[in-house]
Amino acid sequence: MKVLLLNGSPHVNGNTAAALNEMIPIFQSDGIETELLQIGGKNIRGCIACQKCFEIGKCVFDDIVNETAPIFREADGLIAATPVYYGSANATLIAFLTRLFHSARFDKTMKIGASVVIARRGGLSSTFDEVNKFFTISGMPVASSQYWNSVHGREPGDAASDEEGLQTMRVLARNMSFLIKSVALGKEKYGLPEKERRIATDFIR
Repeated sequence: MKVLLLNGSPHVNGNTAAALNEMIPIFQSDGIETELLQIGGKNIRGCIACQKCFEIGKCVFDDIVNETAPIFREADGLIAATPVYYGSANATLIAFLTRLFHSARFDKTMKIGASVVIARRGGLSSTFDEVNKFFTISGMPVASSQYWNSVHGREPGDAASDEEGLQTMRVLARNMSFLIKSVALGKEKYGLPEKERRIATDFIR
């Protein structure tokens, strides 16, 4: 079993990394493999809605998005972590997630998702909701903790002083490990939920 962790901050060793690094030992102690990818700071363009991924099975822009897709496919869980910019996630991470989720056409049902957000003060809950929407549109249960998955800090190292935030990260990792193992057992005994043929309703006739 494996969790893929995405660092959406351009600061490789900043507070977003500290939040993710608080979780990795918990996953490992629970027997969950981890892989951390640095997304923030990459040159990642946004989706242009060309729909070529429906034809070729991957994004038309051949970059880290296509490199990540097979890792995501094999993973049992995905954590997307981001600093807060103007009450929103890092634009690079959003571009990455938009293209990844749209172009990776495999079934994501029952992979466990979690967003982690870091800010000096405000905008945490709006960013938390923004990132979680990628999971809830994809049949992915969202892992929760003892509080919303957030850590406070501005300067590198500030997160170390947010004891509650770091504890929230550890609880999140334990809860996510439990959900991953529970889903694995459920799939073994019951399989995945029955799929209906998708109905797409347009509101403009």
